[in-house]
Amino acid sequence: MNSTTKLLTSHQQDYLSTHTPFYYSPHPNLFPSFSDVYLSLAAPVLAYWISSCFFHVLDVSDWRWLDRYRLHESAEVKSRNLVTRTEVLKAVIFQQIIQTILGLWWMEDTISGAGIDHVGRMAAMLPGLTNILKRVLGDSLAASCLENYGSQLLYTMYWWAIPIAKFFLGMFIIDTWQYFLHRGMHMNTYLYKKLHSVHHRLYVPYAFGALYNHPVEGFLLDTLGAVIAESIAHMSVREAMLLFTISSFKTVDDHCGYCLPWDPLQMFSGNTADYHDIHHQIIGIKSNFSQPFFVHWDVLLGTRMTREDIAARRRRD
Repeated sequence: MNSTTKLLTSHQQDYLSTHTPFYYSPHPNLFPSFSDVYLSLAAPVLAYWISSCFFHVLDVSDWRWLDRYRLHESAEVKSRNLVTRTEVLKAVIFQQIIQTILGLWWMEDTISGAGIDHVGRMAAMLPGLTNILKRVLGDSLAASCLENYGSQLLYTMYWWAIPIAKFFLGMFIIDTWQYFLHRGMHMNTYLYKKLHSVHHRLYVPYAFGALYNHPVEGFLLDTLGAVIAESIAHMSVREAMLLFTISSFKTVDDHCGYCLPWDPLQMFSGNTADYHDIHHQIIGIKSNFSQPFFVHWDVLLGTRMTREDIAARRRRD
């Protein structure tokens, strides 16, 4: 028992040592003989291609019931884009290879499961929790609260509140980084012509073209943004893996070309395929810079455009 753990009563130590959330794995790696670092690099790539293949199946199907959810006709995708699907595939695979190589250099092979003194870490949080409760509740109520619910509060903070806060912080950092860099590439003529115009060769976006970028833009916008988010949010390998995997799913979904009512990624955020599709059209190319998660920067800085805005503008014209 170390000095930090002695801050807890024996009852608290017993509770915290025997209670772990459903998502926790005590093993050093989630899969035997396969490092979590390698898994964290493979998972976003797998997510990208699994979701892309799903939407590609919808693209090539003749299911008429899908027509109401398609943003563009299949013939329009082929005729209006300025790059072939083979070129897109090569560019995306090249970018993912570069990201994987950089990830191998950047990611640390930290132990995520076995070997971490979780009880000791929760015990280290006790003084801070005590001070907060005293400020809010007063000395007597704080003491009573800690005596009766101290274990549960530490458990909730450590296993739920802090990881969720770190996850949303990572999302906010990625959104912020990509919004301002993306907007800058549109506002600066040189950057747009040399870098970002490559992505806009897809006038009508589709799923596996989501990461079709100039290699330099791919590094700056996606790879560097992910590194910054992971570093500032102090994420573990498994936390970063979850964030980057969901980010990959969301990026593909934003370019999928469908407004599906049962798509969970389009239900929790206004940054949908329809929202991003407006950005790929001439009328909205200086709008809707937010990606991949939320639209708060567009709203706050006046760069948001909706279908209603487009209809109103056309009526005025």
